Amino acid sequence: MTGDEELLHVERVITRLISRYPNVPPPEIENGVRTIHQRFMGCRIRDFVPLLVEKAARHEISNRVIVIPIMDERSAVLNPLEL
Repeated sequence: MTGDEELLHVERVITRLISRYPNVPPPEIENGVRTIHQRFMGCRIRDFVPLLVEKAARHEISNRVIVIPIMDERSAVLNPLEL
């Protein structure tokens, strides 16, 4: 696999993951995939890199921690328009 082919495959990974995870902001997915792809830059055998990148990215997205803000006493008393 050439370097250009690999980059094309990584772009397709980004597109697939954006479609698969519509609740995750696309720039977050793209940044995550590119960061994971960088981890494989030192590998000599490149044929399976896009597959490994996609698998790692799906794992990271699936294990994301969702933070839900908790209302404090003050915000519970205020009119929602005042927040």
